[in-house]
Amino acid sequence: MNHSFMADLSAALGARNIGTLRYQFPYMETGSRRPDPPALCHATILAVIEEATKQVPGVALIAGGKSFGGRMTSQAQAAKPLPGVKGLAFVGFPLHPAKKPASERGTHLADVKIPMLFLQGTRDELADLTLLEPLVERLGVFATLKKIEGADHSFHVLARSGRNDREVLEELADTIARWAASL
Repeated sequence: MNHSFMADLSAALGARNIGTLRYQFPYMETGSRRPDPPALCHATILAVIEEATKQVPGVALIAGGKSFGGRMTSQAQAAKPLPGVKGLAFVGFPLHPAKKPASERGTHLADVKIPMLFLQGTRDELADLTLLEPLVERLGVFATLKKIEGADHSFHVLARSGRNDREVLEELADTIARWAASL
């Protein structure tokens, strides 16, 4: 939760009047590299949603996260709607492991019945766009895909792209802000 990307995105969203509540899963707290079981991740997400509701009662919530956090949030929402959550925003949805294209990690998304925003780099090795685009299309009105040209899974862009990481970060924040305002 203290990674510079997360802190910078949180600050950029704050500049657009969107508050964020960053957290991390228990395995991150203990320094483990092995992710927690999905049930523990889902319980963690529910606890965070409950805390956010206490901190800002009556404010519409958007849940989601970067990579694994977004996928676990979508699984939790698919299993049982998260209270007060009006939409899910995924910053780099990990559809499959690197160099192992598959779409099974996205099958649960059909059970999510609230708006979803997918922010995905066109060079992301964890989400082959030839698999993600049809998945998002099948989700219909519930899903929006915003491709970030030239960005990888960490939203880094190559110097030759003519853009820099800061510009990409601003594009992410602008996109989230516009999408959130439409909910």
